[in-house]
Amino acid sequence: MKNHYISHIKAVLNSYSEIFFVENYIAGGIFLLCTFINPNLGIAGIIAFISAYLFARFLRMEKEFLSSGFYTYNPLLVGLSIGYLFKITPITVFFTITAGVLTLIFSVMLYSIFSYYLKLPIFSLPFVIISSTIYLSVSNYSNLFVGSLYPHINFSFLENHIPIWITGYLKSFGTILFLPDVFVGLLFALTIFFISRILFMLSVVGYYSGTFAAGFLTGSFYQAFSDISHFNFILIAMVLGGIFLIPSIKSYFIAVVGVVISTIVLSAVKTFWAFYGIPAFTLPFNFVSLTILYVLGILGFPLVAKVIRKTPEETLDFYLTNINRFKGYERTLHLPFSGKWTVWQGFDGRWTHKGSWRYAYDFVITDDNGKTYKNEGLNLEDYYAYRKPVLSPVRGRVVKVISDLPDNPIGQVDKDNNWGNLIVIHDVRGFFVEISHLSQHSIKVKEGDWVEVGSFLGLCGNSGYSPQPHIHVQVQPSAEIGSYTLPFSFVSYISKNRFYSNNLPKEGEIVEPVFPDKSLELKMSFILDYQFFYDVIKNGQKIDTLHFTVKMAPDGTFYFDSGKGKLYFGKYEGTFYFYRFDGKDPYLKLFFVSVPRLPLAYRKDIWWEDYIPIKTVTSEIEKSVILFFSSFNHSFAKVKYKGRYVS
Repeated sequence: MKNHYISHIKAVLNSYSEIFFVENYIAGGIFLLCTFINPNLGIAGIIAFISAYLFARFLRMEKEFLSSGFYTYNPLLVGLSIGYLFKITPITVFFTITAGVLTLIFSVMLYSIFSYYLKLPIFSLPFVIISSTIYLSVSNYSNLFVGSLYPHINFSFLENHIPIWITGYLKSFGTILFLPDVFVGLLFALTIFFISRILFMLSVVGYYSGTFAAGFLTGSFYQAFSDISHFNFILIAMVLGGIFLIPSIKSYFIAVVGVVISTIVLSAVKTFWAFYGIPAFTLPFNFVSLTILYVLGILGFPLVAKVIRKTPEETLDFYLTNINRFKGYERTLHLPFSGKWTVWQGFDGRWTHKGSWRYAYDFVITDDNGKTYKNEGLNLEDYYAYRKPVLSPVRGRVVKVISDLPDNPIGQVDKDNNWGNLIVIHDVRGFFVEISHLSQHSIKVKEGDWVEVGSFLGLCGNSGYSPQPHIHVQVQPSAEIGSYTLPFSFVSYISKNRFYSNNLPKEGEIVEPVFPDKSLELKMSFILDYQFFYDVIKNGQKIDTLHFTVKMAPDGTFYFDSGKGKLYFGKYEGTFYFYRFDGKDPYLKLFFVSVPRLPLAYRKDIWWEDYIPIKTVTSEIEKSVILFFSSFNHSFAKVKYKGRYVS
């Protein structure tokens, strides 16, 4: 019953904080209380929220989705817009309930369309459309105008004692919740500052860059600083600079560009909407932000945030940790052989890996002197790689086989059949892998066969455009021979006694594949709902106990839940990972810090590197300072981990 009430409270508070793009209960509580400075505003907002929330529960929407506030902050904004215009009466209560339900329905529909077809958020677009519709419709409801209009009072005692360029910023901040008041704006700004220094900085940069641009265009800076609709500049800067883009110099520049562009959009919207007596609301913010994000998405801009955390700082920490932890590509291959081989050519190689075919790897076998052959190297049999086993680097279906081309004598190449004898495998993940230059008649699979990782395919040869026996491997989008190549990386291999989970070895590097140890795999398998109990020992004395349960998140990721914290984990391509830690449990945090990743193949003294989030080893103040400066230089700080197998 306690958890039941907590989920309702979370839904209320998160709906208020979601308007400012953060998830914070304290901030939500502050924003909620501030709306009651104007009781009509506060009551109308709550009524709209409750009506939308109850209707969503009636439709059996998941509690987890509702508690985030994502689906209910637009109905809340609509309620606030009604409360700003009309005082609370039986008529406005009915009107607000209806509008809240309508906004919820419209939000769900719009989210489905935007997420599926445009890969975009909906922001406050439902609020803009429904509120504009409401403002148009009320002209026909004479009872609302007769009994519900009311004068607005300025509650601030600070406005007359502060310069216009400061009051303009603060009133614009307050206007986000229909409270154009200096004191309220100051409270909102301070709240955002304590939650996220990046968001606060962006609010300042966004407001002043947009307002100065507007003042320059209109010729009156006093008029520009008096325009409370400039809260759109604050919202644009926050979204583009720190929420949906990874905080960085580039995202800050894009935010400023978006704000400056929006001055023209804001002016046009106000001119057009004024004809119908409708305020601009957040239409400029929605139009500019969605347009820019859509363009960045189709261009594949690398700083578009794929995972958005509770604050820009957390998003940045997550991003920086992951680009350091997981350096390879999503298209992953195992090495196509056993034993030690040497990289002869990598991506953009010295000889043949150029242009559309630059994403490919060649492997040979070398001796202690770095030579690929014995004797004089005049015969194919002199080459260490010749007729060595070639193994499948992926699991999938064989879709193409060529096996009847002869091996070239040393000194000759077949220019008419560049790839020689080859196998093309359709990987179950949606791409094709080609292994080339195999020895004549050595291929042991046929088209239509299913292969697993490590399956024997054939023998290394010297067919096609090949000056010496080697294995060529590439990834491509189709089964067509000669197709352009795609980037990929290799998993689970050792080089110079260092284990690599997912990486690209350099030319000349000697690499050896490793395969998972079944015993280790079993030890690192944790079954859903299993419970674990540990004694916590310090200096030989028991000081505490740790109890956690294995649970599964909505996205399918498993985690340890101790009640105080959550530690997410998983296995991928021969490596066990602790992905991230959330919460306050110091013992689960120690699990993460001590073993962020673990090779599932044991060899004495092999070692590996990893990186862990800054927040796991710093205080809150240290973390906020480090991440703020890291947003200007992504190499500012890293937390490196080095592990080694002892026994």
